Amino acid sequence: MRARSYLFTLYMEHLYPENRAWVGDLIRWMELLEFSEPAVRAAVSRSVKRGWIIPERSGRKAYYRLSPRVAWQVEQVRARLYSYGAPWDGQWRVLVYAVPEAKRTVRDRFRNELVLLGYGTPAPGVWISPNGSLEAARDLVGFYGLQNYVELFQGQRFSSTDPVELIEKSFDLKAAQLRYRTFLSQPDPKAQTPEEAFVELTRLVHEARKLLFLDPGLPPELTPPGFLGQRAKERFLELYRALSRKARPLLASAAD
Repeated sequence: MRARSYLFTLYMEHLYPENRAWVGDLIRWMELLEFSEPAVRAAVSRSVKRGWIIPERSGRKAYYRLSPRVAWQVEQVRARLYSYGAPWDGQWRVLVYAVPEAKRTVRDRFRNELVLLGYGTPAPGVWISPNGSLEAARDLVGFYGLQNYVELFQGQRFSSTDPVELIEKSFDLKAAQLRYRTFLSQPDPKAQTPEEAFVELTRLVHEARKLLFLDPGLPPELTPPGFLGQRAKERFLELYRALSRKARPLLASAAD
């Protein structure tokens, strides 16, 4: 699972927006991240079987392209990762569902992807976001065929609960705060070569995208006092820019 998770990060960060890579580059990059060639090929094979990536041939070379479905997911994650902490427009995006037990498997997958879109749940069957995409949520409802079981709306008045308290009920900000504190206490990377910078950059982005499951990039005015999300994001972007510059020669050598 870990190798496949890193494959997603490679496509999200280094292969966007082409969403296509030569298998030799995937193996080379993943080996830098300490994954063996057999582990990479196994991860690619499993991803193909699940329909996450699509094999293509160009002459004697094998390429792999993200499926349209996973490419859509990449778009959602990138939109959240690089727009963290935008001011709140005062509007809640709300999704309420009542999915029958017969559709439990579909419901569980749907819920997992709502988290991917930045929605949290303050109560059973209710999902909210102060800054998520309502259009993306509608796309998700349509993909799972749940139009008859889901209501979506947007508005200023959703609950009498204090907005910050509502956010704390919906997202695991305590866990996010611990992760931010650890991140901010770490020394800056000391990458000297493009290869070292690539490794540091990929791991940086990989951890940052996982943190979106705890804190979807909440507006500062909706977080509790002392919350470190904004400071962590500023440091992330600073390191991201520096490591991207150093890693560029390696990435520029990818096969056409």
